[in-house]
Amino acid sequence: MRSKKTPARIAFLLLVGTLVVSVAAGSEYVRPPPGRVILTENSQPPSHPQQVHVSLVGANHMRVSWVTDAKHGHSVVDYGRASGNYTSSATGEHTSYRYFLYSSGKIHHVTIGPLDPDTVYFYRCGMVGDEFALKTPPAALPIELAVAGDLGQTEWTASTLAHVSKTDYDVLLVPGDLAYADTQQPLWDMFGRFVQKHASRRPWMVTEGNHEVEAGMPVLPGAPDPFLAYTARWRMPHEESGSPSALYYSFDAAGGAVHVVMLGSYAGFNSTSEQYGWLARDLARVDRRATPWLVVLLHAPWYNTNAAHAGEGEAMRKAMEKLLYDARVDVVFSGHVHAYERFTRAYNNEANPCGPVYITIGDGGNREGLAFDFQKNHKLARLSLMREASFGHGRLSVVNATTARWAWHRNDDVDSIIRDDLWIESLAANAACRPQAINLAHDSWSDEL
Repeated sequence: MRSKKTPARIAFLLLVGTLVVSVAAGSEYVRPPPGRVILTENSQPPSHPQQVHVSLVGANHMRVSWVTDAKHGHSVVDYGRASGNYTSSATGEHTSYRYFLYSSGKIHHVTIGPLDPDTVYFYRCGMVGDEFALKTPPAALPIELAVAGDLGQTEWTASTLAHVSKTDYDVLLVPGDLAYADTQQPLWDMFGRFVQKHASRRPWMVTEGNHEVEAGMPVLPGAPDPFLAYTARWRMPHEESGSPSALYYSFDAAGGAVHVVMLGSYAGFNSTSEQYGWLARDLARVDRRATPWLVVLLHAPWYNTNAAHAGEGEAMRKAMEKLLYDARVDVVFSGHVHAYERFTRAYNNEANPCGPVYITIGDGGNREGLAFDFQKNHKLARLSLMREASFGHGRLSVVNATTARWAWHRNDDVDSIIRDDLWIESLAANAACRPQAINLAHDSWSDEL
């Protein structure tokens, strides 16, 4: 006997019918719908810190950032190795901004250090409120880099961040699209409170996406500048890396064994732009004998077989890809497309053993849902080795100077399932891929690796 199909059951079946299973090999899996947006209200007194997050500044310093509703809060961080015993103190600066009728709280940024590597520090912001704890990254390999793009603040974002934190990591890399505030400034505050549990414990290194632009209408008097909220709230070490813009920068990890470049998809990028000139200089300074790993993040993917945002990264790829190829960048992470996709090593739309591995990981949990439409007959499909529309995160475990492991973890409700897993050899260890100039300058390099 057939079961009776109630209206609720019919609606459920229609919903399931619209969801797409993975194009990658494996067991069938029903894609989840977008999660509910979580609105995290402030439960702290006006003078107490909220939206606390930390980031890397130089070799042995970290920046602590937070917001207070009260305008008279102190930009001071007390910290030490034992809970409640703060043996050091640092004073920083504060800022605020207006976005039409919205006025931000007082945004504090304080740099603490020098700090010992791979060490837990307890700290308190503004001399009031809760105590927090952070762990500094190691000063040498191995190092664990978590990667999650297009986060938002939904139930799926909460699931992703819970999975990220379930296993220890050293730094979280975010290739753009954080709060999905989209001009609704209170959502920036809610996002800061939403991620505080995670972002106050480990450094978050972020770059901007299209949802950070928030450009006001220029015809209106007093219209806010693009990226106003993003640059005020999420200050990254662009000045320390010689960048003229807060929209792109670089930093070292694991004592310089890993160099990470955060590019700006929404800053100028042609050959006459400031970003292009800065990138060329930044990559030229990298000594691959001391820095065997080069990692790049940007928002709009250069390689993409999904119908979502098709071709949006193409102009930037044409302008900058040769710089990355000549420098022998190992991996390029992007977001923007709300799915996961991994390409073989590539250059100029062709497989190339000396090009980067290109990975799209814009599946952190955003409110817009997943991008299902992978095109089987796309011209780049032959280069796409794994693609799946699911929420999740990735982990780049750099083991030593020659070897790293990449794993993409899909969110399966309470579990985090590894759906893509591979070992990556550093291009610095591949004799066939070393640029001629490096070979001439360092004839004995092969003996050192």
